[in-house]
Amino acid sequence: MPRPVKFRRVGFAPNVNYFKPMGIPMAQLEEVVLTVEEFEAIRLKDVEGLDQVEAAEKMGISQPTFNRILCSARKKIADAIVNGKAIRIEGGNYEFVGRGFGRGFGRGRMGRGRF
Repeated sequence: MPRPVKFRRVGFAPNVNYFKPMGIPMAQLEEVVLTVEEFEAIRLKDVEGLDQVEAAEKMGISQPTFNRILCSARKKIADAIVNGKAIRIEGGNYEFVGRGFGRGFGRGRMGRGRF
């Protein structure tokens, strides 16, 4: 029997969920999909400047799990920048706990969901 999915806590919903290189038509672009929890890991570590232990606690996961998510996100972002790919932010296993703690984000879900 598979292990039950553990939702990662996310405190910030991205305002923009797609980035693309300028001057390349959409039809010619490859995409890299960054999950919402990968986006949150980048935000907590690189934007907020938290150490991995603090960031992992905020997301409700262990530090090694946080490190795996962060490494995956950084690899995807580097691939997109170096190889001229678009970045789409969507999906993943997360629970939104931002403003209005536990209330979801207007997509018909109470706290858990996908973009």
